[in-house]
Amino acid sequence: MPTPFSEERAEQISRHLKLLTFLFVIVPIVLLVVFIEFRFRSIEENLPNHTPSVRDEARRELDTMPWHPVTGQRLYVPAYSHVYHQKGEPYLLTVTLNVRNTDVDNEIVVTSVRYFDTSGKELRSLLQKPLQLAPLAATEFVIERDDKFGGSGASFIVEWKAGTEVNQPIVETVMVDTSNTQGISFTASAVPIRETVSDGDSSIISENVAPAGD
Repeated sequence: MPTPFSEERAEQISRHLKLLTFLFVIVPIVLLVVFIEFRFRSIEENLPNHTPSVRDEARRELDTMPWHPVTGQRLYVPAYSHVYHQKGEPYLLTVTLNVRNTDVDNEIVVTSVRYFDTSGKELRSLLQKPLQLAPLAATEFVIERDDKFGGSGASFIVEWKAGTEVNQPIVETVMVDTSNTQGISFTASAVPIRETVSDGDSSIISENVAPAGD
């Protein structure tokens, strides 16, 4: 039969074990979580916020074109400010339009970025002045998650030009939501709807509508 002394001793050992577990297991885990959260927030705060009003040397807003355009495109880019899930309920998404100059030697100029809703109505222009992208530079335009006006069939019309023959830029949208325990993300690529090419006379630019299916 255990004595009161042995029971008291067992209790003390149990309390000590719990204290050691708290000090050497729980506390380090909590500190690690706090540290990771702090690091993530620090990284997010230090990321450059590339809104249309904030530019750098690789992405300069222009008052006039630096050259006579020789080539360019008008692009249709699908966007989804929401998709449907479960019983047809809208699932809101953040949309990022990304424009990448893939030419290693020459700049391009993005002349227009317009955002349209599902019915084809223009909601707003996202670019106030032509935006010059240096070789291999990129820029982005964000439609926030709470901006519901675009709908599931939203789109961008993006126009760009160049003063010489260049590699075509990559233009795509990225749709993301991480507000729930299971996130969602997907992309959509631009489709050319009009090509702008020089006809040999530097003062004349002819615009050719791209054939359907190209």
